[in-house]
Amino acid sequence: MSTPATAVQWLDVAAAPYPFRLPLQHTALIMIDMQRDFILPGGFGETLGNDVARLADAVKVARGLLDWCRHLGISVFHTKEAHAADLSDCPTAKRNRGAPALRIGDPGPMGRILIDGEAGSDFVPELAPLPGETVIVKPGKGAFYATALGDLLRATDITHLLLAGVTTEVCVQTTMREANDRGYECLLIEDATESYFPEFKAATLAMIRAQGGIVGWTAPLSAFLTATEKAPW
Repeated sequence: MSTPATAVQWLDVAAAPYPFRLPLQHTALIMIDMQRDFILPGGFGETLGNDVARLADAVKVARGLLDWCRHLGISVFHTKEAHAADLSDCPTAKRNRGAPALRIGDPGPMGRILIDGEAGSDFVPELAPLPGETVIVKPGKGAFYATALGDLLRATDITHLLLAGVTTEVCVQTTMREANDRGYECLLIEDATESYFPEFKAATLAMIRAQGGIVGWTAPLSAFLTATEKAPW
């Protein structure tokens, strides 16, 4: 006798521009680039002249989001933007853009900037992946470009994506638009993402949910906690 399929558990979340319904067994969290090089003093973000302290609150919320997903058994993927030691996957145009004080590959306080395996390219301790969670090393801004992410999501029958991380208008938005074009239903957790520029974050959230959610949905973490409390299962 065949074993009956497990019934899908649906969760209804108050979101903008309208409620978001997600199937827990077919949903994954993509936690984007919560790395020391972007979040801590001395990293690449600071060398570009940014105030990295602005990202601290998002780290706290992102930890709460991770705890929520892990408790419910939602698949978790972590991405990090990092390059090979020989910079063979880093275009010269990218390395030179912005005339930073330290360029990608240069020695910095946490090792070579944005080089895979260096301390600075690793995740902040609060958001370290657990055993069994997938880490995607990406050479670009979007998490689908030159990575196995798309294949992994298809292999695990994922249809819905929750997104969080930094920075909102760059790697997070790029990944969300890539996912949207591939047919995924996407929601960005508003307080688990952040930008060095508050006006850029606000504009990105508005663009995502404009025109009836042309790119996707947004909601704060509290909406997920409330939805879980109200869930019938």
